[in-house]
Amino acid sequence: MPAFHSSFLKPLEIIGNTAILPIKTQFTGPAPLDVSQDTDIIDEALYYFRANVFFRTYEIKSEADRLLIYITLYITECLKKLQRCSNKSQGQNEMYSLAISRFDIPGDPGFPLNSVYGKPQSQKEADFLRGYLTQVRQETGLRVCEKVFGEDGKPSKWWLCFAKRKFMDKSLSGPGQ
Repeated sequence: MPAFHSSFLKPLEIIGNTAILPIKTQFTGPAPLDVSQDTDIIDEALYYFRANVFFRTYEIKSEADRLLIYITLYITECLKKLQRCSNKSQGQNEMYSLAISRFDIPGDPGFPLNSVYGKPQSQKEADFLRGYLTQVRQETGLRVCEKVFGEDGKPSKWWLCFAKRKFMDKSLSGPGQ
């Protein structure tokens, strides 16, 4: 069975070779806003996460797939942090801290998938990409926290059981973190 790919095939912009897609978010940042569609790339990544996380390889069919890969890897990082949280409030604080912490972007030496991602052409593009990914990380963390803690406020074992999985045998965090 093949992995699931992004249905967003017309990005507004491409930096390096990563699509910049509109997202529905309450956080400020450079991401284009689009409230006309019901779903965005974050919804799609969350929907396909539990199926895609089992794949060791992933064929990239569009620039949007690179963003989907990044979000899928970030969801795994979120789940690792949420394993240690006992309630939704603590989880939201952890997600915010994780989102704004220092992270590598494509082209940086510590980025785990530099062979798949293109480096931004200029410092201005790199700054835009870092801001965009920060905004995506903030919104993703908030949505993952909602999924994990749900209505009753108790952690969902059906989400947290995926914290140890490594999509494509990669992780956004360094070894031992």
